[in-house]
Amino acid sequence: MAENITTPLVSIIMPVYNSENYVVDAIESILKQQYNNWELIIVDDGSTDKSFEVISGYNSPKIKIFQIKNGGAAAARNFGYWQSKGCFVKFFDSDDLISPEMIEEQVKLASQHPNSIISAKWGRFYANDLSDFKISQEDCWQDLSALEWICSSWKYARSMTQPGIFLLPRHIIEKAGLWEANISQLDDTEYFTRTILQAKKVIFSPKSILYYRSGNPSSLSAKHSYAEAESSYQSLLLSISHLLCYKNNKQTRLLAANTLQEFLYKIYPDFKELAKTIALKINALGGSNLSYKTSPLADFLTNFLGWKLVKRLQKFRNA
Repeated sequence: MAENITTPLVSIIMPVYNSENYVVDAIESILKQQYNNWELIIVDDGSTDKSFEVISGYNSPKIKIFQIKNGGAAAARNFGYWQSKGCFVKFFDSDDLISPEMIEEQVKLASQHPNSIISAKWGRFYANDLSDFKISQEDCWQDLSALEWICSSWKYARSMTQPGIFLLPRHIIEKAGLWEANISQLDDTEYFTRTILQAKKVIFSPKSILYYRSGNPSSLSAKHSYAEAESSYQSLLLSISHLLCYKNNKQTRLLAANTLQEFLYKIYPDFKELAKTIALKINALGGSNLSYKTSPLADFLTNFLGWKLVKRLQKFRNA
């Protein structure tokens, strides 16, 4: 299909690393799209399993396959972008799925809103079982200005910016820049904070759905070393910097502090020195009002013992 005003080319960029058990499902969800004018750029990031063998089984002029030395998902996405030609781009992880109408619906809205990023619904499923898929309703599922979207998404300090949710105009990517290749954790938080703030609006596509696979032991989000925690912290600092450079007021500082507070709850007591550094940063932002909440019992005990002791007790119980 030749590219024209009504059917612009969409470049779907998929980094792959050790996804032999999932990548076929991801590719098939692209092949089932109702929209036809797309190119799928698959970048195998030095997989050590049979991922490259699996993806090499696809023989289509619409699918371009590359193999590079392992450098991380962000570097693989950048490499894929350099090979792409579409005026719209979707970064898409190799263990997720998208609904058949997603690209068509998002392109319609993108064509109507040329300076905007198009978002979508999303929900989780586990392993290979879509029967437990559940939509994760968010306040930001509406048409919002860039700043309004960030503030809404960060409201509960658990912003969801899984790459496949968004359709990005190429000219906005050119303004925002590509992925930070030296960040291995929460790289999507940094990238989409920076990129969304270059857009006029985020337009919500209610008919588009990302199926986000959780519980994949090889995913980056499943890793818990100090290096991953430090990388996550650096990503959050950059994300906060982008936000505060765009708008620095009481609201945005509180959102930033709460985002760091949620991360502090996550890493304590595993990385106590890093936790001290984060606590100082939270205080410098003006403090957080985000409570520690996990379960009714933990919430009750926190009122009397404090969240740090409760976290230590939880760690001892789970040891």
